[in-house]
Amino acid sequence: MTPDDYCQQKAAQSGSSFYYSFLFLPAERRRAITAFYAFCREVDDVVDEIHDPGVASAKLQWWREEVERLKQNTPQHPVTQALQPFIRGFNIDTQYLQLIIDGMQMDLEQTRYLDFDSLRKYCYHVAGVVGLVSARIFGVTQPQTLQYAETLGLAFQLTNILRDVGEDARQGRVYLPEQDMERYGVTRAQLLRCEANESFRALMQFETERAQALYQQAFALLPAEDKKAQRPGLIMAAIYRTLLDEIARDNFPVLTHRVSLTPLRKLWLAWRTWVFG
Repeated sequence: MTPDDYCQQKAAQSGSSFYYSFLFLPAERRRAITAFYAFCREVDDVVDEIHDPGVASAKLQWWREEVERLKQNTPQHPVTQALQPFIRGFNIDTQYLQLIIDGMQMDLEQTRYLDFDSLRKYCYHVAGVVGLVSARIFGVTQPQTLQYAETLGLAFQLTNILRDVGEDARQGRVYLPEQDMERYGVTRAQLLRCEANESFRALMQFETERAQALYQQAFALLPAEDKKAQRPGLIMAAIYRTLLDEIARDNFPVLTHRVSLTPLRKLWLAWRTWVFG
């Protein structure tokens, strides 16, 4: 199996909306974004699949060292080997990869966030930076496009947080800002008991509106000159906003099960956005 084959398999197995967003890209950009996405999956899996924090932290340290090897053109892992040809070609600063690992480390060390500002910092590391790298791979001619990509990444991560509230709580993590929970009278114990009362739904509605506002802010930042190149991000936005609408339409059932879109629906949204924008 070649490094590219490994990354393709990693991306396809995830079933992520990210995968559908770059199906229509030219071959070279598709190879690059697939390798980058596989890198994100690898470091994210360290946190999700290794339950001993010490072992997980050691594994993340290995990835930090691997990024340094990538910088020196001596990568060992199939993912970084696949990514290597595109670091210079798409002007990808390896420091961005280190920032993503920093975000994974935060997941090992922090399980609560006081306010939205502290949550935003976490989201920058695990999603905003992903947006910045992805935008460079898709094609950037205007500086403002990077602001768009970072803001869109924040919207995506907040959508993920709202989708996974129940699952995350059962794993000991609550990403909803404590200030917001206190404002609406929602407790961590309530999340664990799966009590989806009116207070919880009001909190979720507030956070949903915050996410929708971030999507609108991102779209307003995207210059017309780069809109065509950035269609993969817009595909992701179409999928994620549809998911967010489904969660709200179903009255926020996220404490008991994970709301998702079918692969066929994701593919249809991807095709429609690619063709019609």
